[in-house]
Amino acid sequence: MKRWLAAGTLGLLTICALTTSCASGNTAPASGDEEQAVRDAAAKFYSALNVMFKGDAGPMKDVWSHAADVTYMGPGGGLTQGWPAVLAVWEAQAALKLGGDVQSADLHVTAGQDLAITHNWERGQNVGADGKVEVVSIRATNVFRKEGGAWKMIGHHTDLLPFLVK
Repeated sequence: MKRWLAAGTLGLLTICALTTSCASGNTAPASGDEEQAVRDAAAKFYSALNVMFKGDAGPMKDVWSHAADVTYMGPGGGLTQGWPAVLAVWEAQAALKLGGDVQSADLHVTAGQDLAITHNWERGQNVGADGKVEVVSIRATNVFRKEGGAWKMIGHHTDLLPFLVK
């Protein structure tokens, strides 16, 4: 129940953020170039994710906003807020060295002038702590904000993966 409420809260916050942007007069959808820029930002995230599976969380620092309002609700469960805490989660996951490869599939982009959301599948495989290959096929929602002219991730939310939930 708590996870459902947290997931619902993230969704509502995202909708409210987009609605606030529209209410302030920023109603124009992003241009085709901006939508492509969001797709590129999402691709950079999945590239950083696969580097992280090898043990290096460094590229995540370039993908994410370093703001206090970023949130992470990943496949291991929980809700983490604020850049230092989110970075700590990525570093802990990097230490697991899950290996494998996970890619975005069926990416859908909704982009405004300064805020964008992607919905997609994350598909691939990781190696569990027991050395067993684990299939990954989960839904993901990513939220990006334009900061300094670049799209930075401010939220990541996925389904749970049983081999990561403790």
